[in-house]
Amino acid sequence: MLAHNLLLPSPSSSSPSPFAFDPHRRRLPPHHPLFSDAASPARLAGASRRIKFLPLKSSFWETIRSGFLKDSATQIVDPPTSPEEEEEILPQEFLLFEKTLPDGSLEQIMFSSGGDVDVYDLQALCDKVGWPRRPLSKLAAALKNSYIVATLHSIRHSPESDESAQTKLIGMARATSDHAFNATIWDVLVDPSYQGQGLGKTLVENLIRTLLQRDIGNISLFADSKVVDFYRNLGFEADPEGIKGMFWYPKY
Repeated sequence: MLAHNLLLPSPSSSSPSPFAFDPHRRRLPPHHPLFSDAASPARLAGASRRIKFLPLKSSFWETIRSGFLKDSATQIVDPPTSPEEEEEILPQEFLLFEKTLPDGSLEQIMFSSGGDVDVYDLQALCDKVGWPRRPLSKLAAALKNSYIVATLHSIRHSPESDESAQTKLIGMARATSDHAFNATIWDVLVDPSYQGQGLGKTLVENLIRTLLQRDIGNISLFADSKVVDFYRNLGFEADPEGIKGMFWYPKY
């Protein structure tokens, strides 16, 4: 079991990117600013420095226990906020990069934390990476019950066609959470034809950043032995302080 215990201040609020995820959008108009003043490259660079991934600095379990009352008889607990009182955190959607392909078409790679995933597209992506097939009904339930579903989409614009852009799911990762302290990342996958470009790293980093913006800092995942080093390089630590992930399987 890998854990990413981030003892960092999370941003006070999040704002939607100036880029809405619109698959019909054509090329950006000339001199269109890539970032608004609120999300300038300088400010984003500062944000990336603030969200630097650090090694564990305190007991893993102590940070988990920090949310539980130690003396409920003497502590005063505010009543839970109603849904109307909670500030809605909007999903993030923004352009990662764009490039011109040999055929002259423009390809844009978009990140989104909005969770808009077609279950058939997800199954096709799982097939490409060689994962065993799972029932579509369970895939749909897993997506619906996830706290965050982050995606990467390829959007291609043909210079010689007025047809709508071609949109394809090329990456996904999702997280489940108790909505307060802890989150677990699942199902990180990238289309093999897009691997080796740093997209998997970007996908996980932005998923972690989204969790931090929601004040969740205890982040864990389960990694195949072949990708442990990949997650170590992102700041995860295997079996922190000897803590082991344990599993129960039905014996039949």
